[in-house]
Amino acid sequence: MKNTQQITKAMKQVAAAKIRRAEQLQKQSRPYADALAAMLRDLIANVSSVDHPFMKPGKEGAPIGVILMTADKGLAGAFNANLIRQAENHARENPSVVWYAVGHKGRNTLRRRTEALSGDWSLTAGVMLDTAREVAAKVTGDFTSGAIGGIVLISPKLVSMMSQKPETRQIVPIVAEEKATSGDGPKGAVEFEPSPEFVLSRLLPKYLEFTIYSAMLETNAAFFAAQLIAMNNASDNAKKIIDELTLAMNKARQASITTEILEIVGGAEALAG
Repeated sequence: MKNTQQITKAMKQVAAAKIRRAEQLQKQSRPYADALAAMLRDLIANVSSVDHPFMKPGKEGAPIGVILMTADKGLAGAFNANLIRQAENHARENPSVVWYAVGHKGRNTLRRRTEALSGDWSLTAGVMLDTAREVAAKVTGDFTSGAIGGIVLISPKLVSMMSQKPETRQIVPIVAEEKATSGDGPKGAVEFEPSPEFVLSRLLPKYLEFTIYSAMLETNAAFFAAQLIAMNNASDNAKKIIDELTLAMNKARQASITTEILEIVGGAEALAG
């Protein structure tokens, strides 16, 4: 138990060191994500019709493509199990599903339970941005070809160090928001060069790539947060068990010593008699 406690303490320290780096990367990506989302909203709001596959409903009757994003490793409490349970609930509501797994834990589960696994990638192996581009290219090709009728992302949301909640969101097709009312104030004019369709045709793939990349960063940070809490709890539980075992060992040793003393005293009295 002492050896186990040393291991859990070491893993806790590693998770604490890695989560700072993961959170830093996530925070650095937010300004780009906010600017990209604002630009996309302005473009969609100022275009009457957009001839792009991401802005149109998918093929009718085609299965939904679901990207399940989990960690590559375990020992993080119920982190991966909650994401897999969220995916199972989504599958029960939508029987026709094509799966795409990012992370070894989700991939292993899907391989055991379903045959509709169209692709799988590691979360942390290699350059994360390159992996996000590969995932985006795969799901985009399947969506434009009609193999899937939409793209749904299941990934964790890092609420705080103590809370990581699974989140399900549709990312394709993109649904345009309702136009702002007159009470929101005037909006600036937007000019397109060479055309709105050309600008959106370049922007929408970047939007999908960065949405997946941002989710991967958040999954990585949420995993280390969950592992930090899990290893801290494991270290505390190991300490409690060590204390209980030490008390039991001391009682057993004291009982053995008392028995030996009684035997010696009894033998001495017998010899004296």
